Amino acid sequence: MVCKICPGHPCSILLISWCTYFFFQRTKQTSGRLVCSVATESVPKEAQESKMDQPKEIFLKDYKMPNYYFDTVDLKFSLGEEKTIVSSKITVFPRVEGSSSPLVLDGQDLKLVSIKVNGIELKEGDYHLDSRHLTLQSPPNGAFTLEIVTEIYPQKNTSLEGIYKSSGNFCTQCEAEGFRKITFYQDRPDIMAKYKCYIEADKSLYPVLLSNGNLIERGNLEGGRHYALWEDPFKKPCYLFALVAGQLESRDDIFVTRSGRKVSLRIWTPAQDLPKTAHAMYSLKAAMKWDEDVFGLEYDLDLFNIVAVPDFNMGAMENKSLNIFNSKLVLASPETASDADYAAILGVIGHEYFHNWTGNRVTCRDWFQLSLKEGLTVFRDQEFSSDMGSRTVKRIADVSKLRNYQFPQDAGPMAHPVRPHSYIK
Repeated sequence: MVCKICPGHPCSILLISWCTYFFFQRTKQTSGRLVCSVATESVPKEAQESKMDQPKEIFLKDYKMPNYYFDTVDLKFSLGEEKTIVSSKITVFPRVEGSSSPLVLDGQDLKLVSIKVNGIELKEGDYHLDSRHLTLQSPPNGAFTLEIVTEIYPQKNTSLEGIYKSSGNFCTQCEAEGFRKITFYQDRPDIMAKYKCYIEADKSLYPVLLSNGNLIERGNLEGGRHYALWEDPFKKPCYLFALVAGQLESRDDIFVTRSGRKVSLRIWTPAQDLPKTAHAMYSLKAAMKWDEDVFGLEYDLDLFNIVAVPDFNMGAMENKSLNIFNSKLVLASPETASDADYAAILGVIGHEYFHNWTGNRVTCRDWFQLSLKEGLTVFRDQEFSSDMGSRTVKRIADVSKLRNYQFPQDAGPMAHPVRPHSYIK
């Protein structure tokens, strides 16, 4: 993740990373202000923002393991101009064999269409639904299949969490708790599952359909629509799920790993921005080679996508195999970019790629461990930038940031441990 509050640079100072990230998330939900231009028409009743709960303090000491884990998640998206239908099929199993504790799913701004357990549709009395949760009071003993169909309204989504539409493109931002605005789910990082994602949409409006993992199948449908099926063979938490649909074009290249595998690399942007992606592609290939040489870490899929759009709200996001960036952190040309811009792009492209192992494949238990994945990955991107340029210059720049930002924070009322004991939600 790269913080939008500190544009052009990863959250390299851990305390600032933690504080600004959660402040940013909570501010977006409470201030009612837009951070980029999206649809501003009135929201239908089904998708109105639920009333804000009273602030609650979350304590590190209160962590409890989930009662249920998810093994596989099959998602189907039917993207539309008025609404989007999301169907999920989840394989659920209890942490303790024979347990029948209630299964509590997070969900926000969703319209529930149907819910099935082991193929049998539930009636309203079989579950409890409120503005924040869907609870199955008496799920079956042992493993079972849970199927849920919901309606969402990306065109009306002004929170910019979950799926939203801006500048004609569908885009996602799920870290930290945005997946609950896509479908009902245990929206916490210690729930890891293998995902398949089927996307269908109007081919003329959304010729490019992207998600995590490898592209398994694609084709045309009736009515001018088309589909794409994606599969990620590695388990991941839901905050790393991503979907992009829109009119984009790609710069393509190939990286040959140290074991001889060929990995397709694609950087997607609006057509007019494509000539400015050469340095980003160089940075990506350099990061992949450096991670192999220095840490012995080889990329694990057949495809790596980067999407750069001008109105992505989070700066940059390390979604598994589908990194999404704000254009500022990808596009550069000699006519418009400074040396500092080129260096920032190198570092941020490296940072998000390095998350593939430090953050994605090896993830965090809860959000109190945010500084672990970000801190280790920032160390890796700092070492990468040092090796690609001047180690002395890089070190001076990093220390300057510590002195200018971290020291004043530690001397003021916002001082706190790298891993705080609590946060306000």
